[in-house]
Amino acid sequence: MNHKTNTIVIKIGSNVLTMEDGSPDLIRMAKLVDQMVFLLGKGLKVVLVTSGAVAFGRKSLPLIPKTDAISKKQVWASIGQIELIRRYKELFSKHGHPIAQLMVTKEDFRDRTHYLNMKNCLDGLLKNNVVPVINENDAVAVTELMFTDNDELAGLVAAMIDADSLILLTNVDGIYKGHPSDPSSELITFVGQKMPDLSQYISTHKSSFGRGGMLTKMTMAKKSANLGIEVAIANGKKDEVLIAYFNKELKCTYFEPGKIKDNHKKWIAHSDNYSKGEVTINEGAQKALLSDKITSLLPVGILSIKGNFLKGDIIRIVDPEGTRLGLGRAEYNANTAHEKIGLSGQKPLVHYDYLYISELN
Repeated sequence: MNHKTNTIVIKIGSNVLTMEDGSPDLIRMAKLVDQMVFLLGKGLKVVLVTSGAVAFGRKSLPLIPKTDAISKKQVWASIGQIELIRRYKELFSKHGHPIAQLMVTKEDFRDRTHYLNMKNCLDGLLKNNVVPVINENDAVAVTELMFTDNDELAGLVAAMIDADSLILLTNVDGIYKGHPSDPSSELITFVGQKMPDLSQYISTHKSSFGRGGMLTKMTMAKKSANLGIEVAIANGKKDEVLIAYFNKELKCTYFEPGKIKDNHKKWIAHSDNYSKGEVTINEGAQKALLSDKITSLLPVGILSIKGNFLKGDIIRIVDPEGTRLGLGRAEYNANTAHEKIGLSGQKPLVHYDYLYISELN
């Protein structure tokens, strides 16, 4: 870990904060807070993305038998969130650290103005040495509004606040070549920027309490690393996991960060769900966008346009075969773009400053 690091996002999964019977693991929670306090004492800024509300709610209120699955989750999450945040407040207060609570949904990341308001709030908390404790607002987020899980939320937050590091704490040491419980499985300790896709190794088995499997973690970790954030997937059930990480002694899967992208590009990188259209480009434009040169997307390189997007909307950029290359913010609407297809000497449809080319194609 780079000791110039000053902002770290730590995500604690539900499988770390719950015991086998589904009740909250209060001892583990206290130990993790002690370690975060250690990091704060070393001058780091800490942002906590935490699961666990449902486990706290389940413990405090048995529900009537006829309650459906979604309602159960909403009720337990909204009751449990109070218990969860109260516990964190007590644990951090013991060490003299104030905390703040932020409850978010996917909608909060959709609009650039809303996004900047949230970024501003987080920046203000960190400047005032307050630890933001963030969780998905499960009481209102259902189905399409849900994050894949809190790994996705942690990746979005890390990009938003220009964090240096992101640690995803789960109940295994990282990504294995094979199933984690198989003694012959080998832990992948380093994932470089140029390494091939690792999904072939990943078991699709999900934990009993978490919503996302290891595949989600790996996808989010690769995307965050691609934006210039170092990422570790590590075992939160291990004693002193965060101290070992700080001392560079942790057995985990570490993702090498790429070149740091600016905040506009970080926001655009996470905006795939909100794209309003699709632009197919020719091979010449594809080559130009994938090169190391600073290149905007010009109408001369466009083959076709789908969707009725407006100026400022996010649009998807695909190659002639339909493979996604990246995302960008439209400089003008779909009608104007249609008129300019194939013409040279035109204003870019996507300016380089608002263009994110994925390196995970």
